[in-house]
Amino acid sequence: MTTPQTTPDRILDALERVLLREGPGAATLEAVAADAGVSKGGLLYHFSTKEAMLAAMVRRLGARSDAELDAAVAGGTTVAEFYLQALDNDSFSDKPLYQSAIAALRGLDGRHEDVQAAMTEVLRGWDAGLQKEFDDPVDAEIVRLVGDGILLSALLDLPAPDPDLHARVVARLLGRA
Repeated sequence: MTTPQTTPDRILDALERVLLREGPGAATLEAVAADAGVSKGGLLYHFSTKEAMLAAMVRRLGARSDAELDAAVAGGTTVAEFYLQALDNDSFSDKPLYQSAIAALRGLDGRHEDVQAAMTEVLRGWDAGLQKEFDDPVDAEIVRLVGDGILLSALLDLPAPDPDLHARVVARLLGRA
C-alpha cells in the first residue's frame, strides 16, 4: 500500500517535471500549479513565492540524499564510498534523488537568496559527513571535489570512466591502494 502524496509534494514533483521537461524559464507558478493539478491559489497557500518553492525542492533533495546515505551507511558503506560511487544512466532513470538533483541545478540561477541558502545548507550537510570520516580536512575536501565531479559528469551525460580505473581512483583516495 502506498502512502498518499501531500499537496506540497505533488507541487514539488510538478516543479521538477516542468524544470526537467521545459527548463527554468517555463517553471512559472501557473505552469507548476497546472501540472500539479492545483489552483495557483492552492500553490501559493503552500509556497508563497517561486523562490520558496525552489528552496523547498532543494531542501527535499537534501532530505532524499540524507535518506539514501543513511541506508547506505547502515549497509556498511562509508560516506566517502557513497559520495564517490559510479553513476550511470540507469542510476538516473529510476531514482528520484538524481531527478531532483537535475531539476535543482536547472532551477538555480544565482538570483534567489533563499534558494542559494537552501543549496548551501544541503551541501554543507554532505560536507560535514565527509569531514567526520577523515583526519585530514584536505583529504575530505579532495573526496568531496571528486564526488562533485562524478555527479556533474553523470548529470551532463559525459562518458563514464572505465569501471576499473574508477575503482582504482576510489581506492587511492580512501587510502586502500
